[in-house]
Amino acid sequence: MIITPTEIDGVFLVDVEAFTDERGLFARTFCRDEFAAAGLAVDVAQCSVAYNRRAGTVRGMHWAGEPVRETKLVRVTRGALLDVIVDTRPGSPTWLRHVAVELTADNRRALFIDAGLAHGYQTLTDDTEATYQMNVPFQPGHDRGLRHDDPVLGIAWPLPVTVISDKDRSWPLLTDGASRPGVGAGQA
Repeated sequence: MIITPTEIDGVFLVDVEAFTDERGLFARTFCRDEFAAAGLAVDVAQCSVAYNRRAGTVRGMHWAGEPVRETKLVRVTRGALLDVIVDTRPGSPTWLRHVAVELTADNRRALFIDAGLAHGYQTLTDDTEATYQMNVPFQPGHDRGLRHDDPVLGIAWPLPVTVISDKDRSWPLLTDGASRPGVGAGQA
């Protein structure tokens, strides 16, 4: 595996090193020792899958608030999406900046997302499926969110939004005087 930091501390690209032959390929997608060597403590407590029927679907922007310290490893197993991470850690030098990465079944790339960072994505193809490995189980009442279209964030989504949950559409805008990013209940 090749683990590469991004411009936001706590967000890492995870690329596979594929071994190919006439059968196809084999690659490790997770190795606790390699993650530890990169300074990433990963203790997988829950795995989830998100299936999205239509291109243009947006999920996010979500994270778990204190005291929950949720980290995620996200990978696409079918289709393609643009994954966006926003730094929601007050005092961080990259506060409210974002990084966007295309994850596809073909590129087999994953994103490691540290605690305190908002995560969301838009599907680029119909029938896109993403898997998540998290270090803690979902804990209701600790979820937080930002609006995907908040002008303060300036996220350039590549497609018109075709599907989004009412919850994700209703997070308050940062420009509405919110002193800290949104608080709410429910899952992605």
